Amino acid sequence: MDLDLSDDQELLRDTVRGLCQRHCDLSVVRAMEDDPVGFPRPLWDALAATGILGLTVPAEHGGSDMTMLDAAVVYAELGRALAPTPNFVSVVLGAGLVRAAGTTAQRSHWLPRLMSGEAVLTAAWLEPDRGFGERGVALRAGRDGEGFRLSGVKRHVAYAAAADAFVTLARTDAGVTMFVVPAGADGLSMTQEFAVASDTQYRINFDSVTVGPDAVLGPVDGGWALWDEVMYDALILLGAYAAGAARAAHELTTQYAKDRKQFDKPLGAFQSIAHYLADGISAVDGAETLVYEAAWARSENRDVRRLAPMAKLFAGRTFRDVTATGQQIFGGVGFTLEYDIQLYFRRAKQLQLAWWSDRYLEELIAADVLDRPSP
Repeated sequence: MDLDLSDDQELLRDTVRGLCQRHCDLSVVRAMEDDPVGFPRPLWDALAATGILGLTVPAEHGGSDMTMLDAAVVYAELGRALAPTPNFVSVVLGAGLVRAAGTTAQRSHWLPRLMSGEAVLTAAWLEPDRGFGERGVALRAGRDGEGFRLSGVKRHVAYAAAADAFVTLARTDAGVTMFVVPAGADGLSMTQEFAVASDTQYRINFDSVTVGPDAVLGPVDGGWALWDEVMYDALILLGAYAAGAARAAHELTTQYAKDRKQFDKPLGAFQSIAHYLADGISAVDGAETLVYEAAWARSENRDVRRLAPMAKLFAGRTFRDVTATGQQIFGGVGFTLEYDIQLYFRRAKQLQLAWWSDRYLEELIAADVLDRPSP
């Protein structure tokens, strides 16, 4: 079993790492914290110019037509840099949903613009005090002539201020339906929210927002099935992001353990510290292997109903554990804003909670193990 990257994948990895170093070092990550827009335009433009934004989209729609394994390589590097970009919501989710179920007109309108970075789509799906599953979708979409009228609230909508439209999950008489709602629609208002990762999120209020029939994405009664299908690809890439970030955090902590001295010797010379670092790198290697297995299986059109949630669950926990250990090894200074380890630590916990939490992922895995319906 050969786990090495191909020459093309190594080139892809080096390209993305170089772009992140040039356009998004950790000083830029700091500058983007709680920024209303939330991402550096030079990095976004560079990712578009190199074809990274269209990695898994067919060439006929302006994409690069690469595999999920290639995309995992990219996301490991984005995680390593903690790169703040709308790539996940706009390209993985937005373009993925439009490609999977959009009409010819919707694909022609959105996909080329998403691949070029000209337009941004983001997902509006989580609601206050609601769960991650289908029953959590309560925002109402009632019939209004040939169109629909949407009323309700969505939370944790990433990069909403930069979005041209929101892919919105709502409940119609037929069930969960997906809509592409323009950002400037009458009755739509936004309030910025502040999270532990200091990334850019918004609360979106839909006050009788009217959309036409052309705003429906996919079957009227098939919104959740479509969302669920695309989320499995998303979980793999979130796992890759977490694994890449965990490795960077471990390297940061290891270097500190070599440089920082107590009692005239490096911290890493103390057995307990050395064992913590050994446990950490073992978990990081395991997370990477699981993520790449899931990505390979998806690239080979194999079933990932168990592997995808496992990848996000294990890599997310590894990211959280490695950064928590890093905070302990750095000591009190690790919690100060001047040190980089806290940037990773805060994002690790939020990633565990976002885009299907650990508990929901465990339910998905259990459903597959026990051969029972998903939650």
